[in-house]
Amino acid sequence: MLIDSHCHLDPEYFPEGPDAVLARAKEAGVEHFVVIGVGEGGAAAEQAVRLAGERPDVSATVGVHPHDAKGMDEALFERLRSYSEDEQVVAIGEVGLDYHYMHSPEATQQEVFRRFVSLAKERGKPIVIHTRSAPEDTLRILEEEDAREVGGIIHCFSEDRPFAARALDMDFDISFSGIVTFKNARAIQDVARWAPLGRVMVETDSPYLSPMPHRGKRNEPANVVHTARYVAELRDMPSEDFVAATGRNVARRFGLKLDLGPA
Repeated sequence: MLIDSHCHLDPEYFPEGPDAVLARAKEAGVEHFVVIGVGEGGAAAEQAVRLAGERPDVSATVGVHPHDAKGMDEALFERLRSYSEDEQVVAIGEVGLDYHYMHSPEATQQEVFRRFVSLAKERGKPIVIHTRSAPEDTLRILEEEDAREVGGIIHCFSEDRPFAARALDMDFDISFSGIVTFKNARAIQDVARWAPLGRVMVETDSPYLSPMPHRGKRNEPANVVHTARYVAELRDMPSEDFVAATGRNVARRFGLKLDLGPA
């Protein structure tokens, strides 16, 4: 089962609506979708939870992106905390640190990050991690907050093998986006070849980071087929075997009850 382990379907990205987007993905062979509910004010989280309640092929996450950390107040946190009780909400996130754009102050990002790690532990749900230009602080906070208790996913992996090894040791799986197909992504490709098959998955991070051959265009869940095929080639294994493994990994990590066929 091919699963897009991380996609954003907010209306500003897909004005045609999620059903049309997911129909195209289904035609391409994608069978389940983890829709990320982050954004200012909680509207994206509400949409993700609602969509997951309406469609058995969708699961949701809720959180606050580090870009928006400065806008999180107690009302929003409590709203997301309430959403996180829903059985269709399979993880907390994406949350983490982004020092590349610094849309929110570093200290604020770290404080919000820690709060959501605590919420994940409270709910007993995994954490979807966003990290950019902040490798050491990301790992340090996960270690200090004992995030190993729930584990999770390093989404849109863009680091190197030493980072991956520490993340894997803390029970964080690695999800590869379309970046892995870019010619200059040698460190990411190295990790894609090396990482244990039972600890990897694929995603689009739609509407961003379209894989080759669609780079530069709006990304959408249908395009995860290209990323899966590319990583399978890197690992010198049949695409169908890689897809089956990543499907099992996503189902295990998020606790999804899916008919995946024989292992």
